[in-house]
Amino acid sequence: MPITPASVAGLPGGLLEAARVLQPRTVALRRELHRAPELGLHLPRTRDAVLRALDGLPLRIRTGGSCTSVTAVLDGDRPGPTVLLRGDMDALPLPEDTGLDFASGTDGVMHACGHDTHTAMLASAARLLADRRDRIAGRVVFMFQPGEEGFHGAQHMIDEGVLDEDPELAYALHISSTVPTGQLHHRPGPIMAAADVLRVRVTGRGGHASAPQDACDPVPAAAAMVGGLQTLLTRRVGPQESAVLTVSRIEAGTTDNVIPETALLTGTLRTLSEPVRALLHQVVTEHCRHTALAYGCTAEVEIVPGYPVTRNDDRATAGLVRVAEKVLGRGACVAMPDPLMGAEDFSYALDRVPGSLAFLGARPRRSTPPSPRRTIRTGWCSTRRRSRPGSPCTPVSPWPRRAETRDGAALPEGARRRGCGRSGGLVGRAGGDAAVALPVALGVGGQRGGDRQAHPRARDDRQENGARHSHDGSSSHGHAPGPVTGSG
Repeated sequence: MPITPASVAGLPGGLLEAARVLQPRTVALRRELHRAPELGLHLPRTRDAVLRALDGLPLRIRTGGSCTSVTAVLDGDRPGPTVLLRGDMDALPLPEDTGLDFASGTDGVMHACGHDTHTAMLASAARLLADRRDRIAGRVVFMFQPGEEGFHGAQHMIDEGVLDEDPELAYALHISSTVPTGQLHHRPGPIMAAADVLRVRVTGRGGHASAPQDACDPVPAAAAMVGGLQTLLTRRVGPQESAVLTVSRIEAGTTDNVIPETALLTGTLRTLSEPVRALLHQVVTEHCRHTALAYGCTAEVEIVPGYPVTRNDDRATAGLVRVAEKVLGRGACVAMPDPLMGAEDFSYALDRVPGSLAFLGARPRRSTPPSPRRTIRTGWCSTRRRSRPGSPCTPVSPWPRRAETRDGAALPEGARRRGCGRSGGLVGRAGGDAAVALPVALGVGGQRGGDRQAHPRARDDRQENGARHSHDGSSSHGHAPGPVTGSG
């Protein structure tokens, strides 16, 4: 959906024009971060890049102690409500194989989930809002967060006071290569799942494989558990509820003629409500223990809590959509019929502050939609093989004639690019400008109260990541591996 004069008539004056002027700075920061990805809670180079990007702005800035977070507060010209905008900053433990001139310079680590774009978007949104400080009644909190990919970074920032400014609204955007550029996908209520890790150790008695009667084989007990867990979901969870339990790893034994003493199961549990989550924690534990006993074995069961359900506030989501339609145009905001079973640690903020998370389209026009082999949220292939340009995991997409480069400049006719990646078509004329303008409009609108609220995550330039992403549908949307997210 192209941005037209009519579609932006209700925006603060000069917003998109200012975003266009700022776009080279946004792209440059995004590429700087993409070249130097960092993992987890401690991202010193990323933090320093953010601080440089914010230098000179009228912001109150503090950095984290338990993690390398950055919290920046913009005080408006007059009193009013507070809006929080979140952008996550961490990368994933994946090799990059794109051949881009701004590809990752760190072996085995890349920004495959688009967090480099979120960070650049939020930094530019802070600059544009700072330039409009005289129009703001209230304040805006910019939450630059590490550790979204399974490290509970949002909770660390909450523990260190990111919500001490008492925000009335909180927003986050996440780019997605499954959503066409120029669209925003949203829904009130649960939009992403809670994600917990299941670990089971089944203990029997080892022996020779030729004499199973003299042993107590844990493998049949583990196999029975796996099948029984799938039946358990259909018998204990009502059809109107949603739950996923996947046993993704089974480990037992070392050779063909020895019955092992132990068997290990690992999996993930996804739910969309806390009552169902609590119920399944109980009945899954009981099932595994009782099944082990039926085979003469014992079972140690551990369910490690991950991110909670990401639940959008109804009114905050409606306000987000009204603002987004003014940036992207009517018809560009698409209601999601169902939640995603990935996970996101922005859920920790939404448990405390009304707000909304939405997905901003990053799939270039005329590009091949992500393969079903890709993860739901990120669009990255979740196989263990490194994907290569031209493989089913990295479709090659011809640009339209007079297309734009990943930075919004014109490409020569016939030019092609490799791999749409997660943030493939973000920047273009109707992508990159709106990527910064949307959170800015939400920030300004949020100060006015009512349906105008603030939004985090802006968008990146056209990221040509031709690698896979094993975010567990979590980092968790098709997100990162592990109990959560990313998430999940």
